Amino acid sequence: MVNRSLDDWLHPYPSSADGELRKLNLLQRLNIAIDVACALDYLHHHCGTPIIHCDLKPSNVLLDNDMIGHVGDFGLAKFLPEATQNFNMNQTNSIGIRGTIWYIAPEYGMGSEVSTCGDVYSYGILLLEMFTNKRPTNELFKDGLNLHNFSKASFPDRVLDIVDPILLHEEEHDSTSDNDTHSQNSMGSHKFNSA
Repeated sequence: MVNRSLDDWLHPYPSSADGELRKLNLLQRLNIAIDVACALDYLHHHCGTPIIHCDLKPSNVLLDNDMIGHVGDFGLAKFLPEATQNFNMNQTNSIGIRGTIWYIAPEYGMGSEVSTCGDVYSYGILLLEMFTNKRPTNELFKDGLNLHNFSKASFPDRVLDIVDPILLHEEEHDSTSDNDTHSQNSMGSHKFNSA
């Protein structure tokens, strides 16, 4: 895909062409989150046989020319007969863990069968990463602290403390621009009225 993966945009590096860092604004992140949710809904509920992706993470969300998110890399995907579509704690799997360790549902580590719930858990971790700009592997997460617990502890009173600073800077910039526009409009109408 032309715009590579979501991972490349969340954790930017200077592009070789102009040295500018890639940044996603709030609206782009929301749209990509909706694109991924729609893809999962399709895979889980609208295919002939439901498909479990098993490895949803930012590097597996590809972005096209229009920054539309596409779920890719179905190497670990599993077809799920409709009878087992719902999560069942009594089911176990001795094959091993499917997916990338920091994004998979905890029950997979206990040998539970893959389910749509596992993909939904991975999607939740993806959302947290998108809006905090912290990878689940961040050095901050140790001694039992993970991205999920970190975010949960900040909700609802300290959400602004964990939001990606780029989004806060964008909000400040938009607010400043709105104030400047408002000031210019006020000054313009004041000049018009005084004439």
